[in-house]
Amino acid sequence: MAFEPPPRLVRALGETAPAGDDWLARLPAIAEQAVTRRELTVERVQVPGGRSSLVVLVRRPDGTPAVLKLAPPRARPQSERAALAHWGGRGAVQLLEADAEEGVLLLERLHPDVSVRSLPEAKALLEAAGTLRRLWVEPPAGHVFETVAERTGRQAAAMRAGAEAEPDVAPLVDAALAAREELVAEPPEHRLLHGTFRQSKVLAGERMPWLAVGPDPVVGENAFDLARLVRDRVEDLIAAPSGAAIVRRRVKRLAESLEVDQERLRGWTLFRAVESGVRALRVGRPKDGELLLEFAGWL
Repeated sequence: MAFEPPPRLVRALGETAPAGDDWLARLPAIAEQAVTRRELTVERVQVPGGRSSLVVLVRRPDGTPAVLKLAPPRARPQSERAALAHWGGRGAVQLLEADAEEGVLLLERLHPDVSVRSLPEAKALLEAAGTLRRLWVEPPAGHVFETVAERTGRQAAAMRAGAEAEPDVAPLVDAALAAREELVAEPPEHRLLHGTFRQSKVLAGERMPWLAVGPDPVVGENAFDLARLVRDRVEDLIAAPSGAAIVRRRVKRLAESLEVDQERLRGWTLFRAVESGVRALRVGRPKDGELLLEFAGWL
């Protein structure tokens, strides 16, 4: 079959592709080779799919349903493989086989069209938070995962450049960078984190009701991981007359339920929202950027 990447993947990777990158052009051939080598039967490409990888629903030679995931090197598939192997299916999708050098992961099949976002908001947050808690474990000895300080340090440099190009966002960027400096100085713990956790990253499963997928793992404090969840359904929050009050209550509720310091969670939520907002402006998504920066202003 033709392994055409979904439009969302093409658009997202196009925003971050380095000069000369030809991974998308080679993707159909990479997918065909991965399927042939493993004697898989292809059912369909998952659409709209993810923003950093091609997801293909397949069956193994014995008929077992599985998912074939193909990601470019810049999506750090080796890091995802290592994290999934360390979690061993506890709270996350089970890794069945990997050739991370080629960016190929064979994963347990979940229900790809049923995420925790299908639940009412309060229930969705509760289930998502419970799933996230199971992922917060000690990293493996001698790990090579990026740290929160390293990742956010790279992001901070890009944010400074973004503030120069968009002077109106400079006060928020300054506040976010100041929060980061204070937060990275004395992290309260060093856990293996999902790294990009949100409601859409939690899918219905058979082994467990809900399992996390698509990590971009990082080692650091729990509040960093939880911060992305605070702004889930940001469009609804912005549209709500009492959106700012809802966000403050959400920070308090999530911090208390997962035993995270409320001010640290607020600080990381601010940093991550501003970073995402500035990045969205930089790559030509002004509507997304404005929503995120308005949200950040409430913090």
